[in-house]
Amino acid sequence: MRPPLHPAIASEPLSRRGLLSQVGQGFGSLALAGWLHQSSAASVTPGTGASMPSLNYPARAKRVIQLFMGGAASHLDLWDYKPALEKNHGKPSDFGEHVEAFQNGLGPWMKSPFRFRPYGQSGKYLSDAVAPLGACVDDIAFVHNMVGKTGVHSQATYLQATGFQQPGFPGMGAWITYALGSLNENLPAFVVLPDHRGYASNGPKNWHAAFLPAHSQGTIIRPGTSNPIADLFPPPGGFINRASDRAGLALLGKLNRQHASQRTDDSRLDARIRTYELAAQMQLSAPDALDLSNEPKHILRMYGLEHGQTSFSKEINPREETDYFGRKCLVARRLLERGVRFVQIWSGNDNGFPRRNWDSHEDIRRDHGPLAMGMAHGTAALIKDLKQRGLLEDTILLWTTEFGRMPSTQGTKGRDHNPFVFTNWLCGGGIRGGISYGPSDEWGYKPLDRQQPTQVYDIHATILRLLGIDHRRLTVRHNGIDRRLTDVHGQVIPELLA
Repeated sequence: MRPPLHPAIASEPLSRRGLLSQVGQGFGSLALAGWLHQSSAASVTPGTGASMPSLNYPARAKRVIQLFMGGAASHLDLWDYKPALEKNHGKPSDFGEHVEAFQNGLGPWMKSPFRFRPYGQSGKYLSDAVAPLGACVDDIAFVHNMVGKTGVHSQATYLQATGFQQPGFPGMGAWITYALGSLNENLPAFVVLPDHRGYASNGPKNWHAAFLPAHSQGTIIRPGTSNPIADLFPPPGGFINRASDRAGLALLGKLNRQHASQRTDDSRLDARIRTYELAAQMQLSAPDALDLSNEPKHILRMYGLEHGQTSFSKEINPREETDYFGRKCLVARRLLERGVRFVQIWSGNDNGFPRRNWDSHEDIRRDHGPLAMGMAHGTAALIKDLKQRGLLEDTILLWTTEFGRMPSTQGTKGRDHNPFVFTNWLCGGGIRGGISYGPSDEWGYKPLDRQQPTQVYDIHATILRLLGIDHRRLTVRHNGIDRRLTDVHGQVIPELLA
């Protein structure tokens, strides 16, 4: 079977080239259902789950929020409590084996500068840097034995975002959008909320569609800025008005369809046509989704947005981080309510000085402290808000970063890269809360069981399973290979399932 053609060209005879192209794509039944579902999105009531496509399993979830900490957040200073580091702080580090450091991070053992305390019925220890999330630990499943393949930011970010450590592969949100389609007709299915200071490593390639249909890529929105969605409206004071803008779009649409009718094997123009059509719908719906003025004061307070400040100190500080991250979390909730399928929230931009990301080579307390408090405040509010609205039960939250940091010191107060073990956590949407799965060793250097680590493929496989998808069957043939999000790996982690 082949995906349906664009309505403008559906009546045209299929050329031999077009036939070969359509047959060679290898879309499979899941992807076809996604295409059909997306094309009939107008008949879907946002948020109801009505008219869901055929799936491999009963779906426990239908939406995903990915929280990505750019620069490599330290598991040892947030989630993975290590009494051995407190006991041996300042002593020469002895790993018992050769260690390949990224820079020069093999100084003495270093305890966290943040105190750890137990929270919830599970008694999970969290650091003071993420204390607001203590109220949510019984809804969260922590995975402490994650391993990567490299200590290089760009490659490691690709791996966590796309399942491959080189460019040219679709992001997880693109795969899910491709497979399941949209739950709404007025907003993108996949939305990206980047850090306000700039992109993390690789920028838009982390959420690109690559060889999937181009319409499945992420759409960038910057909440709280004067122009949150680039090019959505004509610039003020110019010669373009709303009527001329619509007339121009109508003419462009006609010319695009004429062009597309001769190029049925190229999805790029079709995606652009869909983009223009979506943009017209977004001009009505997006401003409402991004307008926080009607949110009750207690909700704004919960997300840390009640302070009234419009400018902040030049020094990195918790209030500013809470404002920016909390705003993105609140917008994410509003987008989910309106039928957005996948939201990706980024914290931290690419490398620069002073540090405005999680790459704390110089000073863990200085950098992680404000970033972590802002992230934890916004994330805790998001979890509570989704829960009180009945949305958490079918929304998965995934917290991740590209790798962890070393238990030994770099300089006097920093930590070097550690791809050998780090932490992810998941929440909601069929996830079993209040557990810690797969411990790291006593130092937090490698998994305790080095033969059975968790990899990104396992996390992706588990999320797809909860969405009703068998990760082995969601494939697209590209360059003669049946590609999938999990490459040739991945096992669903049953211990994480409620």
